[in-house]
Amino acid sequence: MRDIIIENTSAVKSVIRCGKGSFEKHAPKLKDRQLFIITDTNVNALYHGLINSAFGKRADFVIPAGEDSKNPQTLFDIIKSMLSADIKRNCTVVAFGGGVVGDIAGLAASLYMRGTRLVQIPTTLLAQVDSSVGGKTAVDMNGVKNLIGTFFQPQEVIADSRFLSTLNERELRCGLGEIIKYGALDESIYNKLSNAKALFDFDFLDSITYDCIAHKAAVVKKDERDELGVRKSLNLGHTTGHAIELYYGDKSHGECVLIGTYYDLYIAEKLGICKADYAEALRKLIIKVILQIPAYGDISTAAESAVHDKKNTDGNISLIVPEAVGKWTEIKLPLSEYSKLLTECAKNL
Repeated sequence: MRDIIIENTSAVKSVIRCGKGSFEKHAPKLKDRQLFIITDTNVNALYHGLINSAFGKRADFVIPAGEDSKNPQTLFDIIKSMLSADIKRNCTVVAFGGGVVGDIAGLAASLYMRGTRLVQIPTTLLAQVDSSVGGKTAVDMNGVKNLIGTFFQPQEVIADSRFLSTLNERELRCGLGEIIKYGALDESIYNKLSNAKALFDFDFLDSITYDCIAHKAAVVKKDERDELGVRKSLNLGHTTGHAIELYYGDKSHGECVLIGTYYDLYIAEKLGICKADYAEALRKLIIKVILQIPAYGDISTAAESAVHDKKNTDGNISLIVPEAVGKWTEIKLPLSEYSKLLTECAKNL
């Protein structure tokens, strides 16, 4: 078990507990607070007994599992439930679940009485390596992903690898989508991925989870509110990934990040930004995880979804793409050129 601390944020010091055994060591310490636990139906079915034994008496709210729950109506249902349970401002909201739970619970915690304490206990690989860390909260609206949100740092994140044992292969692929993103940003993570004998091995995942969290924590320390251009690196693969996720709706977020990165590698290589050998090495890592990249026949239509991405400026599509090992860059393309290059990539698959 190891801790990572994000200290220089505008709100609170955020302590991230990493590794197997961190839940048993740290979660029971929350018992002496007024707690409001938010989870989903899948996680509640698996861990209801564990929640009871760890936290004892508390109020809670269980949302339907899945991205469809990440909406304003569910958000306000949570806040109404908090009010009905007489939750005070000095309570602690515990987000116990994957990325959807973490995003909506974090947003509820940031809004209720102008902010309560927040603890994230991520139970998926993706949430552990990415969404639970850094303080971004959100819900979707009108087909736009993460349209309503805040920056709100959790006081504590408990990322225990014990929860990974209940994940199916698709959920592990989803998390590996974000892990490969970190590999494209960080040379040491890239080398660990390249030399891994088995990407789905739990000991390997436990080890690399710490590395990914440490990388993200370092980025957040430098640019908590995404204002200095440092944190935008974490959007690698996400512009195209989000467009595919919203338009097709048949893949998980992490799978879409992998697919988006694959398509964006084609664009970066075509524009002479990413060298062919490095692009090919990243593509091989992506294929190891997702096995096959869909050749979307109507991806030009899906590309139009990227127009609403909040990272865009001046009417152009903003893409964060790999440049060399441990290096990234931002490119901005008109929708017409972006759509044309995505279509070319699809035809070459």
